[in-house]
Amino acid sequence: MPDHDPARKPALRRRLLAARAAVSSVAQQQAATGLSTQMTALVGPHPRTVCAYVSTAGEPPTGRVLEQLVRAGHQVLLPVLLPDLDLDWAPWEPGTSLLPGRYGLLEPPGPRLGSAAPAAADVVMCPGLAGSPAGARLGRGGGSYDRALARTTDTVLRVLLLHDAEILDDVPTDPHDQPVHVLVTPRRTVWCHA
Repeated sequence: MPDHDPARKPALRRRLLAARAAVSSVAQQQAATGLSTQMTALVGPHPRTVCAYVSTAGEPPTGRVLEQLVRAGHQVLLPVLLPDLDLDWAPWEPGTSLLPGRYGLLEPPGPRLGSAAPAAADVVMCPGLAGSPAGARLGRGGGSYDRALARTTDTVLRVLLLHDAEILDDVPTDPHDQPVHVLVTPRRTVWCHA
């Protein structure tokens, strides 16, 4: 059920961002290995299309995950942030240089596939600051991934990457917030229940 206390989300975001800023580079390297192992097992060996993202400072690192997915034969699509904060998508291969985008994000240079690309994907891997075992996801507040997830069908697996301490019993939500199916941390994979 949505939590309508308007002060909870900003306060929780500030606390979680401060904790992320304190994560050491050694812990980030360990997280990269763990996330790659967890995501490889989750996605499996059969070729799939995975909408993913390039992590920014403090986020669970996705670089090794992306490379491992492509090496395993999966197609990886990365987002391109549009002026209205919606997401377009483009394919990515290891070795392809990423271009600077809005808000310091890195984006693929390839042909754009449109904002509906997640609907045709098998897996959508999304960022967030926290998640709950019930599938609630706390993003940064721009709504980009809520829009992308809203375009998916029931057959698309929605995966939220987090640090271990970011799985919380209670995550504030609003009616527009889209849930996820799985929480993946460097140490575990948690299937959500509604």
